Amino acid sequence: MWCLELLIPLLLIISDANCQWNIWLPRDISAMTNSCVVIPCSFMYPSGIRPARGVHGIWYFGQPYPQLFPPVVFKSLTDVVHESYKGRTKLLGDLNQRNCTLLIGNVGTEHSGRYYFRADVGGANKYSYPDYAELKVLDQPNIDIPEEIVSDESLELTCYAPDNCPDMTPEIQWMYTDYLPDPEFSADYTEESNTAVISNTLTFTPRPMHNGQLLGCRVYFPNTTLVYERLISLDVKYSPRSVWVNVSSEVMEGSSVTLHCEVDSNPSPRVAWLFGDQEVLWDTASNISLSLDDVTPENEGIYTCVGDNGYGIMNTSLYLAVKYPPREPVVNDSMTVVQGSSLSLHCNTMGSPAPTLTWLKDGELAGSITAGELSVLEIMDITPQQTGQYRCLAENEHGRASASLNITVEYAPVFLEESKCTVVREGVQCVCVAVGNPEPTIEFYLPDLNITINETDGRFNFYTHTDGHTSTAMIKLREKGERADNNGPAVNVHCSMYNIYGRESVLLELQQEKKYMMAVIVGTIGGVAVIAFIIAAVRYVGQNNKKENGNPRQDVVLENPALYYSAVKKDKQNLRKKVLKTELLGSKFNSILEETTGEDGDYQPVGSVAGLERQELNYASLEFIGARPREGASGRGDDGSNYTEIKAK
Repeated sequence: MWCLELLIPLLLIISDANCQWNIWLPRDISAMTNSCVVIPCSFMYPSGIRPARGVHGIWYFGQPYPQLFPPVVFKSLTDVVHESYKGRTKLLGDLNQRNCTLLIGNVGTEHSGRYYFRADVGGANKYSYPDYAELKVLDQPNIDIPEEIVSDESLELTCYAPDNCPDMTPEIQWMYTDYLPDPEFSADYTEESNTAVISNTLTFTPRPMHNGQLLGCRVYFPNTTLVYERLISLDVKYSPRSVWVNVSSEVMEGSSVTLHCEVDSNPSPRVAWLFGDQEVLWDTASNISLSLDDVTPENEGIYTCVGDNGYGIMNTSLYLAVKYPPREPVVNDSMTVVQGSSLSLHCNTMGSPAPTLTWLKDGELAGSITAGELSVLEIMDITPQQTGQYRCLAENEHGRASASLNITVEYAPVFLEESKCTVVREGVQCVCVAVGNPEPTIEFYLPDLNITINETDGRFNFYTHTDGHTSTAMIKLREKGERADNNGPAVNVHCSMYNIYGRESVLLELQQEKKYMMAVIVGTIGGVAVIAFIIAAVRYVGQNNKKENGNPRQDVVLENPALYYSAVKKDKQNLRKKVLKTELLGSKFNSILEETTGEDGDYQPVGSVAGLERQELNYASLEFIGARPREGASGRGDDGSNYTEIKAK
């Protein structure tokens, strides 16, 4: 306890003494390298102390207590200092006046740190002040830069340089300001706690183009070689000012394509690709790429790249077109319609580029050619002739496709001209032909007998046949072998045809008289033509014989009748070949008559070769005239035979 009682009064004495040991010096002070710095300092000690031998002082670096052996910066009693401070330090103040101001010359960065002062007023009155001045030795000036530089907002940049060397005063100059828009400069001088700082402020409005640009501040001491510079790169924040993407492009179905996007902004934006309104890819970067593989028509559309960095948002779009051949068209189902109605045929397809659509009926063009994905073929007041297959053909530069439908037109029966009654060997044959859809039913009606014939019985041979939409019915009247003649009774037969759309009845005409008269006329004309041809042929042979004898105007004299007969026979054979053509003509006439009457062998060919030979005997007469001698020749031959002149009339 006695120790505690002695300690308490001692602590009180020390506390009172500490209150009288005070010092004033700047907490922070700076200097440029290779320049000097003055650390202003004043101190106090207890007023009751009377220094007998004056006041002395020591400046320490780093630590205030000598027990820790800190480097000695300056010592008033001796010149013993740390080697790094030899010849560099000088006490500017008068310690007896309690002024401890210190000058440090040719400072370097190694001299940066805390400086402490220790006062020695004699005897045991030595005191290390705990307060310190912290020296910062700068090798470049300071530039005050705002935390954020935003485009299109006014910006102030301030460059600082210490002015704590009494022998040298610095000056400040900005560098690389030529590209700035309307820069402004303002200088300032600040003194605080006996330390001085000069500054120069640059004011301008940055743009996005200034991002990354260099600016510099130069500090120099006139009349010296001391120059200090600092360069900074402007970090200008700006919203996306451009978004670059691929130009709109065309790709083939099944291929691959990559869409690129680059965004110019600071800081880097959040970049996203959107397809329509749906986000498909994003990243925080200055660029992004969207890859599409095995492209389909569903990938066609508008792609938008959006950049957002917090300072603004911007987007750019492109259109991706996917090319492909036409798809199989969609057309109406096959249909059955009634004659006279109207309908619309629709053809719908897809293709890129838009295909051309063509309607074809049974392979022939049935409408106009249209460009697009829809074509409508209007058919007004439809007719049976418009029954058939309708095909829609879609084409573009990458391919073609088609689809078909069938249209069936139903209509009332139509009577055909082939319907008639003709005389045949068995009697009278009546044929009725009609076309309709559905296939018409045919009946025969005999008004004289008031009989409707629609089935086979013993008296009437009824026959019917259907081929597609054509119906044919036939009956034969009268018993077999009974023939109609001009004096017989007239045939009165009605043909009745009907289906669900209507009924029609027609009186069939008997074509007996007209057909036989036509046969007679044709046969007569054929015979006359053959006879005329034979006469012309005979005359032609006679004229040739005269020309061969060299005297066409004189009568023919047969020196040798056998030779003459041979020549005539030879010409006759040639003539028969020519007449064969006439025989073919007669055969054709005979065929016509056969088709007309429906009989076989009733008419023989006209102008046959056998008949021609008989006609030659009828029309070639020989007249024997009394023998008379040829000029220069006797009436008897060398062999003693007589000769006679043959003269053709």
